[in-house]
Amino acid sequence: MAPLPTRRPRRLRRTPAIRNLIGETELSASDLILPVFVTHGAQVAREVGSMPGVHHLSVDGRLDAHVGRAQETGIRAVMLFGLPAKKDEAGSENFAPDGIVQQAIERLRAAAPRLIVFTDVCCCGYTTHGHCGMVRNGEVDNDLTLEVLGQVAASHAAAGAHFVSPSGMMDGMVAAIRAALDQTGHTECGILSYAVKYASAFYGPFREAADSAPGFGDRRGYQMDPRNAREALREAALDEAEGADLLMVKPALAYLDVIQAVRQQSHLPLVAYNVSGEYAMVKAAAAKGWIDERMVVLEALRGMRRAGADAIITYHAIDAAGWLAEEQRS
Repeated sequence: MAPLPTRRPRRLRRTPAIRNLIGETELSASDLILPVFVTHGAQVAREVGSMPGVHHLSVDGRLDAHVGRAQETGIRAVMLFGLPAKKDEAGSENFAPDGIVQQAIERLRAAAPRLIVFTDVCCCGYTTHGHCGMVRNGEVDNDLTLEVLGQVAASHAAAGAHFVSPSGMMDGMVAAIRAALDQTGHTECGILSYAVKYASAFYGPFREAADSAPGFGDRRGYQMDPRNAREALREAALDEAEGADLLMVKPALAYLDVIQAVRQQSHLPLVAYNVSGEYAMVKAAAAKGWIDERMVVLEALRGMRRAGADAIITYHAIDAAGWLAEEQRS
């Protein structure tokens, strides 16, 4: 008969108290960033069909209530996405002083002064063509886009944003935005760069939520090829050298290896984006009774933290924060 084991890892798993004592990965509400879609109108709270629980919110009491609920759960940061009143080739509302995101920033800074406000800086949701940059002769013109991104970022900073977040994967976007911010006196406004953003099939529900699907072609010419990991390290290193204050990997679940690799290379704070398709799949399976939504969400978010993310943008933020609070009380 084989000798009985003397080394028993199960001793450290016997009770919840023991497991909590030696848990290696911490997840808290303060690690979460809540994405918020803001729109024109009054008393609007319109649910996104493919994202149950996610709404387009008007910049009034609807926005206040949603963000207030998030803060009550311990969430300290939001990421704003805007739906313009109308679109044009240049995406004019994107950098207008009274644009929808600019209005939302000003309202949140007044109503919730302790809240950290991130803003998405891109062109796709504001232009008639739906691409992440300016289009010239049927192509996305990288360098023409840089000036526009600088204008957008400066307008967000002027409204009070703490961090602007360029998401279009244009070469040189961080340097251009840093220069625009500094030249307009917004030296304290930081940059969270979507440094590593893949051309992913997991973005489908977001394109419904932000009305941002491209009008022609696709985005594979500027977003990253899902087959590549070493390229992600080059992208992250370039954005860090250009002055990014934080880096992002997007999506999260299919790219945990990339999150880990970027974490090992860079000492900057690292954000993972738990994207719309990841959210929608969980909600759909939970609605069918096929999974335990609470357990799956917390497991996935802890996996992102374990891979190296310091913060996570997630549509699950309010629910997850509430579940974490319940764990603390139990």
